[in-house]
Amino acid sequence: MEREQYLDALAVESAAFDAAVSTTPLDARVPPCPAWTVADLVYHLGEVHYFWGEVARQQLAAPEVEPPARPPDGELVPWASRQAAELRRILGDADPSTSVWTWAPQKDIAFIVRRMALETAVHRWDADAAGGEPRPIDAELASDGIDEFLTFFVDDGPREGERMGGSVHLHATDTPGEWLVREEPDGALTVTAEHAKGDAAVRGPASDLLLALWRRVGLDRLEVLGDRDIAERLVARTTVE
Repeated sequence: MEREQYLDALAVESAAFDAAVSTTPLDARVPPCPAWTVADLVYHLGEVHYFWGEVARQQLAAPEVEPPARPPDGELVPWASRQAAELRRILGDADPSTSVWTWAPQKDIAFIVRRMALETAVHRWDADAAGGEPRPIDAELASDGIDEFLTFFVDDGPREGERMGGSVHLHATDTPGEWLVREEPDGALTVTAEHAKGDAAVRGPASDLLLALWRRVGLDRLEVLGDRDIAERLVARTTVE
């Protein structure tokens, strides 16, 4: 996807997030994140938008951003909406090649643009889930999110007793996107974007694939072929808290 598409997705998903949290009680629970209320979710996303906006605006070389004070509940949704709008303005004005701190090997504003579009889309789904039946994430954006997830959120370090035990092929059925995750002899995981046979195959809409990787939905939402245990261990090996 291109930069403008990410910025557009950030705007669309932020507006949809606002709509969802504005019509759901702030003390309602968020089923995908059971420790959170809707108020917690709103503050979290607002804080994330503020943090990355400051990293980009100040072109920081280290994550030296003080977290904003949490507003009272009555001011929370408008405050978070302002953080989203300001983040989009900052990212829209910035040169995507500008070097900044990130937690990833890619250290530029382009990383932030992509990360914030996808972060917002997943949390919009969370907000929808708190209010009722969540709408799927746009297929093209979700496919890009799977690629981002497998690049940056797969734990590729060998961990004794937590081997995946094979390979998994992921296949989006509603938009282009196929990946093979292999376990190397030393236990590390490698990812290639290709059509290939794995010990397990997981197929379904890109939104459901992405949400399964983020542990928002279970693999029962998808078609799983071959060794299901290997597919389950792949999800367990990711770095989602």
